[in-house]
Amino acid sequence: MPGVERAMKRTEPRRVPRPVEGAPGLVEVDATWGTIQPMTVASGVRTVGEAEVIEHLEQGLPMVDSRGRDSYEESTIPGATNVHFKETAARLGELDREAPTVFFCNGPQCGQSPAAIQALIEAGHSPEKILYYRGGLHDWMTLGLPVASDDTSPGGEPS
Repeated sequence: MPGVERAMKRTEPRRVPRPVEGAPGLVEVDATWGTIQPMTVASGVRTVGEAEVIEHLEQGLPMVDSRGRDSYEESTIPGATNVHFKETAARLGELDREAPTVFFCNGPQCGQSPAAIQALIEAGHSPEKILYYRGGLHDWMTLGLPVASDDTSPGGEPS
C-alpha cells in the first residue's frame, strides 16, 4: 500500500495471538507478519464475520482450517476440520459440495485460506458454497471466543 507502512517484521513472528499468563481475557498479538488480504477473495465467495461463523457452527455446517497441521493441532475454532491450503484441490472429494463451507486461516494478514479458496474454484467447486472468514483465528481469539486443540475438536481427525 503506497504511503502506509506497517511495523517492521520480526525474525520469528507469532501468527496466532497467545493468552497473557495471569490475565484471563488478555491476548498478545504480533502485528508484524503477513500481507493484508482483501475483503473479497473471489467473485461469488461471501466474506463472513464472527456472528455468521457462530451461526454456521450452531447449524452444524462445515468449517475448514486451511493452516498447517501443527498450527491446527495447537489451536483452532471448535468444530473445524483441517485441510492444508496446499492440499485443498487434491482433497476436494472430502468436502461436501452442497453445504456452504467456511474457510479460515490465521487472520486478515494470512493468505492461506484465500489460496485454498482459489484452488477450490479452479478445481470446479461452486464459489457460492464457499464462505471466507477473513478474521480467522486472529480475530476469533482477540474477541475472546473459544478455541480447541486437535484432541478437543470434533473435527480433529488426522488429515
